[in-house]
Amino acid sequence: MTTDIADSGVAAEELKQFIERIERLEEEKAALGGDIKEVYSELKGRGFDVAAVRKLVALRKKPPEERAEADAILELYMQALGMQA
Repeated sequence: MTTDIADSGVAAEELKQFIERIERLEEEKAALGGDIKEVYSELKGRGFDVAAVRKLVALRKKPPEERAEADAILELYMQALGMQA
């Protein structure tokens, strides 16, 4: 299979295009990561709790029923440890 790709100019060119697309997307991902980091820094500078905001962002990604189930499990575990009145 690898010999076929090496011998075929078309397949090699297609592979090169895929690699270049991945590299461009990786660059974009790195830039977006930097942008997100700046937003969190701005949040912190304005007095918001970054850990709480990160938790909110993660929670908003989950469907409501998944959040409810996670909350119920957490509450159950907290009760088991005597952490709730």
